[in-house]
Amino acid sequence: MEQEEAQEAVVIRNIEQFGLSVMLIDGTDYLPACAYTVGLFETFKHPELITFGLSASTLHEVLNVGGEFVKKGRILQPETVYPEFFEGVEATMVRVDPRNVPDYFGYAIWYHKTTRFPCLQLVWTDRKGRYPWEAGFDKHLRALQPLLDRNADFKFKEPRDLTVFTTRQHLDQHKPILRVVHDRDGDWQFLTGDQRPEDGKVIRLDDMIGRDDSLNELFSLDYGEWAERTSRDAPWVRGGG
Repeated sequence: MEQEEAQEAVVIRNIEQFGLSVMLIDGTDYLPACAYTVGLFETFKHPELITFGLSASTLHEVLNVGGEFVKKGRILQPETVYPEFFEGVEATMVRVDPRNVPDYFGYAIWYHKTTRFPCLQLVWTDRKGRYPWEAGFDKHLRALQPLLDRNADFKFKEPRDLTVFTTRQHLDQHKPILRVVHDRDGDWQFLTGDQRPEDGKVIRLDDMIGRDDSLNELFSLDYGEWAERTSRDAPWVRGGG
């Protein structure tokens, strides 16, 4: 709690001094690092910014560049090319789906006291100038930039057709998923809790999410982590790692 209060004090001090604060979310073995702004909306009536998949120092630098643009009266816009953020790499902005805001903008939500503020994601190209949604984009970079304008219905970084494990009780008897395991080897298990080994079934990941969209909340489970709940409507409790 003391650490959280200290961070909140830093956010307020930065906004008072610079008009914004840049927050970093460390990457994990599974998900990329990202950084986002706090204060642009209140100070300049400009959407908050977020970007992914770079080193901590670069993430901070890039969003500070964006903050300087905004301070000078420049309004960053979707579908506009911005060559100024990187040397030799272009970038653009996409609008963040409001359903994605709670997943990433923790201190901005605390500061604004709501999730209802506009946000833009800065998306960068590969070395050949292709964006993640374009054919031929470098496949080794694909997982570094979740696209927050279009992924709210399916937040997992894996392909939609990934095969995952579930149970006969869920598929045939419609029992709720009460335990989710993200194995260290990358496999996903969506379990009802009363299954036996012979009850195992396979299903596409997007079909799994389509059957129960609350499973989307677990897109950030790292390798070796699990989540449990007592009923379909109960909150998830995470563990492992």
